[in-house]
Amino acid sequence: MLYYLLYPLRSLWFGFNVFKYITFRAVMASLTAFLLSLILGPFVINWLKRLNFGQNIRKEYVESLYELHKHKQGTPAMGGILIIMAITLSTLLWSDILNRYILLTLFSFLWLGAVGFADDYIKIVKNRSLGLKPMNKLLSQALLGFLIAVYIMKFTPIPTALSIPFVKHFALDLDGFYILFVILVLASSSNAVNLTDGLDGLAIGCTIIAAISYSALSYICGNFRFSDYLNVFYLPGAGELSVFCAAMIGAGLGFLWFNSYPATVFMGDTGSLALGGGLGVVAIFIKKELLLFLVGGIFVMEALSVVLQVAWFKTTKSRLFLMSPIHHHFQLLGWVENKIIIRFWIVAIVLALFSLSTLKLQ
Repeated sequence: MLYYLLYPLRSLWFGFNVFKYITFRAVMASLTAFLLSLILGPFVINWLKRLNFGQNIRKEYVESLYELHKHKQGTPAMGGILIIMAITLSTLLWSDILNRYILLTLFSFLWLGAVGFADDYIKIVKNRSLGLKPMNKLLSQALLGFLIAVYIMKFTPIPTALSIPFVKHFALDLDGFYILFVILVLASSSNAVNLTDGLDGLAIGCTIIAAISYSALSYICGNFRFSDYLNVFYLPGAGELSVFCAAMIGAGLGFLWFNSYPATVFMGDTGSLALGGGLGVVAIFIKKELLLFLVGGIFVMEALSVVLQVAWFKTTKSRLFLMSPIHHHFQLLGWVENKIIIRFWIVAIVLALFSLSTLKLQ
C-alpha cells in the first residue's frame, strides 16, 4: 500500500525512491510485524483469557508426560490470531498489493488460518478434543490446493515441471499430476507445522528459520541477474514474496516473545496451519517445493514420526517411539523441554544453511 502511496512522490523528494527497493520494504515489513506483535500481544492474550480460550491438556497423555505439561492447562490458545494480524497488516502495508502472487499467498494464508480457527474453536469452545473431523480439514486444504494449481496452470508462466535439488538441467514434468502435487505440498506443509507445535517456541522458531530461507529464495527467484547466475527459475514479480516471508519472520519473533518457555500463549491450529500453508504456497510459486522438505526438515521429521508410529503400531502392535510426534519421545527420554527446543532449532538452522548452499549446485 505504501508503495503506491509514497513511491509516486519521489519527484517531490528523492527519499521516497527507497520504496521501489524490495529489500527495504522487506526489512520494514519484518520490523512492522515485530512491533505489531509486541504491541498487540498483551491485548490479544488478555482477550483470549476473558473468553476462556485456554489450552486443554488431554488426560489421555502418557502419565509422565501429562505431569510435564499439566502446568500449561488454561494457557491462552488460538494465539495464531496475533500472528495472522501482524503478517497480514504488515504485508498489506509494505508489499505491492496488486502483485498477484502476494494476493494469492495472503488468500491461502488466511484460508488456512480460518480452517485452523474453526479447528481450535471446536476443540476449546465446543470441548471436542479432536476438533474438525480430519476429512473436513483435508478437504479444505485440498480445495485450496486445487484452486491454486488451476490458477497457476491457466494464468501464470509457472511451469508444472518439478525442479530437483542438486540436479542441473533436468526437471520432472508432472503434467496432469501437478494438481495432486500442489495439494500434497500445501496439506503436508500446513499439517507438519501443526504437528511440530507441541513445545513452547518450537514450531514458531523453526518457522522463522524456514521463512528466512524462503525470503532469500523468493528475492533470488524474482531477480533476473541472481536467478540467471544461480541457474534457478526466474519469475517476474516473485521478489514481492520476500516481503511476505519477512513479515512472517518479524511476526514470528514478536510471537516468540510471548511463546518462549514458559509460554503465556500458544498459536494453536489457527497459527500453525496458516504458517505452514504460507510457506508451502511460496515454495510452489518459486518452484522450490522439494527444497521445502529440506529447509523444513524438522517439520518433516515430526510428521514422519507420527506416520511411522501409526504404521509400526498397526503392524507390530508395539510402539516405535515412546510417543509421537518425536519431540514427546525425547521428553519421555528425560530431556528437559528447553534442551529439546534449542537442539531442534540448531538442526533447523543447519538444514536451512545446507539448503541455501544447494543453489550453487544447480
